[in-house]
Amino acid sequence: MALSARAPTALAALVRPSAWPRELRDTLFVLGVTALVVLLQAPHQPLWIIALALALLLGRAGLALQQRPLPGRVLLSGLLLLALLATWGSHGSIWGQQGGTTLIVLLLALKTLELRARRDALVIFFLGFFSLLTLLLHSQSLLTALGIVLALLGLLSALVLAHLPVGRPPLWLAFKLAAGMTALGAPLMLLLFLLFPRFGPLWSLPNDGGVGRSGLSDQMQVGQIARLALDQSIAFRVEFEPGQRPTEQQLYFRGPVLSLFDGLVWRPLHHAQQVAPAGANAAAVLQVSGPPIRYRLTLEPSNRPWLLALEATPELPAIGGQAARLTPDLQWLAAQPVAELTRFEATAFPNFRLGPLQPDASLQIDLQLPAGFNPRTLQLAADLRQQLGPNSPPQAFIDAVLLRLRTGGYQYTLEPGLFGRHSADEFWFDRRQGFCEHIAASFVVLMRALGLPARVVTGYHGGELNPVDGVWTVRQSDAHAWAEVWLAGQGWVRVDPTAHVAPARTSELARLLAPPGLLEGALINLNPTALVQLRSLWEATNNRWNQWVLNHGQTRQFDWLRQLGIQAPQWQHLLGLLAGLLALAALGAAAWLHWLRPRPDPWLRLLQRARHVMQRNGCQLPAQATPRQISHALSQLPCDAATAAAWTDWLLQLEMQRYDPAQHPNLAALRRQWRSLPPLPVSLPSPAPQPSPLPRP
Repeated sequence: MALSARAPTALAALVRPSAWPRELRDTLFVLGVTALVVLLQAPHQPLWIIALALALLLGRAGLALQQRPLPGRVLLSGLLLLALLATWGSHGSIWGQQGGTTLIVLLLALKTLELRARRDALVIFFLGFFSLLTLLLHSQSLLTALGIVLALLGLLSALVLAHLPVGRPPLWLAFKLAAGMTALGAPLMLLLFLLFPRFGPLWSLPNDGGVGRSGLSDQMQVGQIARLALDQSIAFRVEFEPGQRPTEQQLYFRGPVLSLFDGLVWRPLHHAQQVAPAGANAAAVLQVSGPPIRYRLTLEPSNRPWLLALEATPELPAIGGQAARLTPDLQWLAAQPVAELTRFEATAFPNFRLGPLQPDASLQIDLQLPAGFNPRTLQLAADLRQQLGPNSPPQAFIDAVLLRLRTGGYQYTLEPGLFGRHSADEFWFDRRQGFCEHIAASFVVLMRALGLPARVVTGYHGGELNPVDGVWTVRQSDAHAWAEVWLAGQGWVRVDPTAHVAPARTSELARLLAPPGLLEGALINLNPTALVQLRSLWEATNNRWNQWVLNHGQTRQFDWLRQLGIQAPQWQHLLGLLAGLLALAALGAAAWLHWLRPRPDPWLRLLQRARHVMQRNGCQLPAQATPRQISHALSQLPCDAATAAAWTDWLLQLEMQRYDPAQHPNLAALRRQWRSLPPLPVSLPSPAPQPSPLPRP
C-alpha cells in the first residue's frame, strides 16, 4: 500500500468516492480506524485530548482529499512540543499510566501527519495496537472488549492492505484475511488465557473519589452535599442458593463502621492496618444461630479493602491468596485493596449477636460527642429523659425517637440542601429532610445524647433481582447508612431509622431514582418494560463475562489442576502444563503443514523411476524425457527382444494412462506391472584405450 497525499480534486473526490485512487482510499481507511481507537480512549482521557486528536485526524483527511502537501518538520516539531507540554500540564508527568497513555494517543494522531509510505503506516498500526492495550488498564468490561475487538480487526485489515501493494484489492477482502488470521490465533490465545499463571495486578485501578455521588467512603461528612447524584453502576452481584434468598429486611451488606465523630466528620475506629486476621477475637464478639444463608458474591473493583459481606458472615475464604480480616465491629477487610473483580463464597446467619453483652470500656468511644455542637439535639435528649423518666429502659428511648421520625413530617430526599455546623439540629428541627446519611447520623447523635452507645454503619441494602439469570444486582445507588445501638444482654442491635421515614426504602426496596435521560425517557414512553428488559439482558450477559473471563484467576486454575490429580498445585505446574500443550499444538501444526505439503504426481513418480533405471544401466536421458523417448532409448541397451518388448509395452501404457484416460489401465495396475518387469542388462562403457608403454633404453 503506497500511502501519499496525492488525490484528485476535492470536488471529484467527494462526488465519486468509488473513483478514489487506491492510496486515497487506504489513507482514509487508516484515518477512520485511528479515529475509532482514539474514541475508545474518550472515557479515560481529558476532553481536550480527544478533541485535539480528532482535529488532527480531520485535518489529515482534508489534506488527502484536497491534494495538499503534508506539514513540514518545523510545524510537526512544534505540535510535538505542544503535546508534551499539554500532557505534562494535565498529569504532571509524561510517564506512568495516565501521562503515558495520553502521550501515546497524541503521538498516534500526530503520526498520521507523516503518513507518506508503508513505513509510516506500520508505525501507526503498532501505536494503535499499543493504545488498545492501554485500555485494559482502565476497564476489562465486556463493552470495552467488544470495542477493542472491532478496532483490532480494523487495524489488522489496514495492515493486510499495506502488504497488498499490487492492484486495488477491495476492503472486504482485507477484512476477510484479517478475520481469518484472528480465527487462527484464537486457539492459542484461549490456551494462554486458561493456563498462563495469574499473578497479582501490575497496576491498581484509578481511584475515583465519587464526591457528591452515591456509594461508600471511608468517612462521612454530613451536610456538605447539597444534591446526591445516584450512581447506577454495579457495586457487586450476589447469587443465593435455591430457596435461601433472604427477606428484604435481611439484605444488609456491611461496610465501614463509623464510631469517631468530631462534630463534622464520622470516621471508623478500626483501620485495615490495625486489624489482625479473623480468629478467636472475632468469635468472641460474634455469636450466630439459626438457619444459614449460603451465597456467592462477585465484587466489582473499588480500590478499597472492603469486602461487602452479608450480615452476619463469620468466616470468609482467602482473597488473593491472603486471609481476609474481621474487625471487632464486624467489617471484613482484604489484605490489599480490591483492584480487580473478586469472587468469594460464604455463609451468613441473619440471627446473630455482636459485641459484649455487659457494659465494658470498649463502649465509651460510642458515647462521645464533641463539645459545642448540636445544642438543640442535646436539649431534645434531656427533654426525652425527663418525659419518659430517667429509669426508663433503653428500648423506650429508641421507640420514642423512631415515633418522632414516623410522625414528625420527616422526608427522605436526594436534595436536602447544604447543612451548617449543627447538622443534627438542622435535621431534627429545621429541614426535617435528608437521605440515609443525614437520618442515621442524626439518630446516632441523639442516642449518644441519651446515654446509649451508638454508631453509624455504612454498606449496601437491597438491590434488584435480574429476571434473566436470577442474580441479585446491588448498585452504588443502593449504598445505605443505618445505626447500631448497644443494649445490655443483646449487644449491638441494628436500628434503621430511614425505614421509619421512608418505609418503602427498606421493606419494598423502593429507590429514589434520578430523572431519566433523553434516550432513556424515549424508551420508557415507547415501552415501559423495554428498558428494564434490555438492561436485565445486558447485565446478565455482562455477569457471565465477569464470571467466566474476568474471574478466571489463580483459584480457578488451581481447581483445574486438582481435578487432574495434582494435590498441591503451584504456578510451576501451570507453566509445565502450558508448555506441554503448546508443544503438542506445535507438533500438531507441523503435522498439518506436512499433510498440506505439495505432493508429487504419482504418474510422474513412475516415469521418474523408469528414467532412473535406464540411467543407472548406462542410458543417457534428459530430465524431461517422455515415456516414448525412454522406450526409444532401449535400443542403446544390449537386451533381448522379450525384455525390450515388455518395457516398451509398459512405457506406452504409461503414456496412454496420461493422455488417453479412457483406454489406460489404472496406476495401481501399472505399479504392479512395474514390479514384474524383467531387469535390464547393464551397458558398460567401452574402456578407454591405454597408451603403450615406452620402450626401455
